[in-house]
Amino acid sequence: MPPECLVADAESLQRAGDILRAGGLVAFATETVYGLGADATNDLAVASIFAAKGRPTFNPLIVHLPDIAAAREHATFTPVAERLAAAFWPGGLTLVLPRRADTPLSLLVSAGLDTVALRVPAHETAQALLKAARRPIAAPSANASGKVSPTEAAHVMESLGHAGALKLVLDAGPCRLGLESTVIGFPAAGPTLLRPGAIARDAIEAVIGFRLLEAAPLSGETGRASPGQLASHYAPDVVLRLNATHSEGDEVLLGFGPDMPAVDGLNLSTTGDLEEAAAHLFAMLRQLDEGGRPIAIMPIPETGLGEAINDRLRRAAAPRDQL
Repeated sequence: MPPECLVADAESLQRAGDILRAGGLVAFATETVYGLGADATNDLAVASIFAAKGRPTFNPLIVHLPDIAAAREHATFTPVAERLAAAFWPGGLTLVLPRRADTPLSLLVSAGLDTVALRVPAHETAQALLKAARRPIAAPSANASGKVSPTEAAHVMESLGHAGALKLVLDAGPCRLGLESTVIGFPAAGPTLLRPGAIARDAIEAVIGFRLLEAAPLSGETGRASPGQLASHYAPDVVLRLNATHSEGDEVLLGFGPDMPAVDGLNLSTTGDLEEAAAHLFAMLRQLDEGGRPIAIMPIPETGLGEAINDRLRRAAAPRDQL
């Protein structure tokens, strides 16, 4: 039976909280993308996330919490992590920190690592759900593993409507940011950018006062401290060609800026606004993917949010045997 899809109001939120406490899955809006939520303290519930998504179990999950005080109950914060949390929580930043020995979080959310990825979401629906559930919520993006992330409730229904463990989708409209959270880790070498995302690198570096380190290249199933580090990820079914100035053959064009040729396709931002492009990225990729034609994608600047957009596009275009 497919999940119910209900407008996120007081009644549906209360139902969602009940479902989560009973071990079921609920999809819900955040400011970044829609998440597939489970009680993060329930091993079986967390395992059902992996099953519903077809997700590799070596890929960690982000745990959502209502505030920094709640986050401190599950992880040890460094001074730099405290500064970043104060600056960007609630919001689109995830911190990967050492797990506390006494945390009740399922070991599955950490995928066997001694760290845990934590975020305090800003979206009112996510915050209301945390209050209704009275549990930390583990929630990757609410889509089949490796596919395009959902920024609307309809995307969740299309991708996971068959997943029996998913009981309810809370529809709160399109996500405001439309791009997953930025992930920062804290290995011995220093604060490290594990995944570019909704908070630009330069904004983070302005708070900490120095440059972030780069994550080391990964091989196979080892060393993944963060979601979104798979080489092939966020992928449509069709072939993508990056840094295209025009479409070729039967390609459809995903453009950026005022210089997009007058051809069949969509434009992430006619004015060249990177925030607008980030918000449109996954929805437009999904829309073009439904047409079944290869997608040619115009260049995106590597500045600001362009770093995260290009990261997603490179992963989406990577060979599928790297998933």
